[in-house]
Amino acid sequence: MRVTALVDNKKLPNRPDLKAEKGLSYHITTDNHTLLFDVGGGHVFYDNANAMGIEISDVDAAIISHRHHDHANGLPCFFQHNQKAKLYLRDCGQETYSFHFLSLKLNVGMDISVLKDNQKRLSYIKETTEILPNIFLVLNQSTAYPRPLGNKYLYSKSLNTSNKDAFNHELFMVIKEHDGIVIFTGCAHAGVLNMIETAYSLFPNEKIKGVVGGFHLVGLPLFNTLGGNHTDITLIAETLKQYPITKMYTGHCTGTKAYKILKTVLHDKINYFPTGSSVTI
Repeated sequence: MRVTALVDNKKLPNRPDLKAEKGLSYHITTDNHTLLFDVGGGHVFYDNANAMGIEISDVDAAIISHRHHDHANGLPCFFQHNQKAKLYLRDCGQETYSFHFLSLKLNVGMDISVLKDNQKRLSYIKETTEILPNIFLVLNQSTAYPRPLGNKYLYSKSLNTSNKDAFNHELFMVIKEHDGIVIFTGCAHAGVLNMIETAYSLFPNEKIKGVVGGFHLVGLPLFNTLGGNHTDITLIAETLKQYPITKMYTGHCTGTKAYKILKTVLHDKINYFPTGSSVTI
């Protein structure tokens, strides 16, 4: 398969025609399908796709990993430029999502009006589902490992009750090919190790060709702090080494400080994957 980063917090330095955006969007082509995994926070994914010669109108299916604005607010632009693809997202209650730090409170949820305006294009996922042949959206995730410490700043609100976000709006994707599986994490608020452990359990005899996406190892994105300390991130990296993973491509909410620690431990098994990057897995 071919994976291209349409949106990431950073971009390739040799592509001045592309735009970076705090968010995530991947264009994925397999032998039989063209997918869009997340759509960033606006029209940047579409502008970058045009600059790279990628036709958004050709996408067969779009997936939203979770209902945060930097992954889903590009949907109005997507529906405007694609008339055929189903949109898949996790079924959950009507909640709002926010970031809290001291007295600062920011809305980080997606604009749900686009869902009301495009109901016929939606497919809500209630359980782990094979949406297309060998393309799986996974819901029930392992709790073997701790969740990211950066989650502590994230809240959800239903009616008048506000709680720490349990991320019952999150999913991840697994694509199975003849030579192994590829895991797409989104932000991995459930924990990248939990996602990998879940996929490894679902596909026990498959090599993990790749893990692609954010690992949410940032603490406070505004200040690019670590979600934990150096020892915490090193332990995650050492645990990643124990799984049969060929290569990892990360960015976005992993954070640059955490990435440097991961790189020190994992060496050439992990690469940063900025806007404009494209790789065959």
